[in-house]
Amino acid sequence: MDEIINEDGLMPEDNPGNNSGEENNLANNDALADAIASQQGGQSVDVVGTMAEFDEFDESLVKSGEGEEKLSMLQDLNLNVYIELGRTKMMIKDILELERGYVIELDKLASEPVDIFVNNKKIAEGEVVVIDKHFGIRIVNLNDPEERLRGVY
Repeated sequence: MDEIINEDGLMPEDNPGNNSGEENNLANNDALADAIASQQGGQSVDVVGTMAEFDEFDESLVKSGEGEEKLSMLQDLNLNVYIELGRTKMMIKDILELERGYVIELDKLASEPVDIFVNNKKIAEGEVVVIDKHFGIRIVNLNDPEERLRGVY
């Protein structure tokens, strides 16, 4: 099936700025043909193209060499993980006056969960725990798996 294509390589009905129907399509086609004709020395030229057709792409069939899930090849990647205890705003003069022992008050209460980020994307909330002499985080709320993966990698 032959279709008329505009100078942007789009069919007139695919052009986002062209939404007033068949009359505009014909006017645009005529304008394009006139523009080409003026470049061809006044000879009339018909612009015709065909619509490309592609097979449906089924992502569920994409697997690694061992037949594992698509994400299995990403499991060895190192990602930046950080925990946000809270935030505050300070004036530059106050920052310059900081010294040992100074306490900075944050916007979160001690009973509120801390935010867990992976590659600058919040994926969960947790509470601070102490394990031997190290801090840890116990996860209390987790975002949906789909939401966690969106934008992380």
